[in-house]
Amino acid sequence: MKYVLDSSVALKFVLPEADSAKAIRLRDDYRKSIHDLIAPDIFASEVANGLVSAERSARIKKGESAILLRDIMHNAPVFHLSNPLLVRAMEIALDTRQAVYDCIYLALAESDQCEFLTADDVFARRVRSSYPFVVSLKDL
Repeated sequence: MKYVLDSSVALKFVLPEADSAKAIRLRDDYRKSIHDLIAPDIFASEVANGLVSAERSARIKKGESAILLRDIMHNAPVFHLSNPLLVRAMEIALDTRQAVYDCIYLALAESDQCEFLTADDVFARRVRSSYPFVVSLKDL
């Protein structure tokens, strides 16, 4: 199966959260070439932001965010440029009233004709009626 991987799922590779086991299984399957994972090039900065947030809130130890970022990037999905997706992402964002950066992932899944896997259940619920290829990690 081919998925656009949301940064919210990748953060669960290294942060103990609900559905982390599912995310880790996905990562392990990706390592074994069972799944193909792709993401827009904004993925790395979104992951880094999530890790900084976890460090600031003391969910992880001081200095650990850089180590965990290297771990995630060691198993990074194949990156696609986000600039060519921006106009479509803006259209989706206007239609769904969601953030453009989230819709970049959705536009990539649409253009690559694959599923978009996210751990953001609120986002998935809001867009699934118009974009049925959005899959929540909890449903995987």
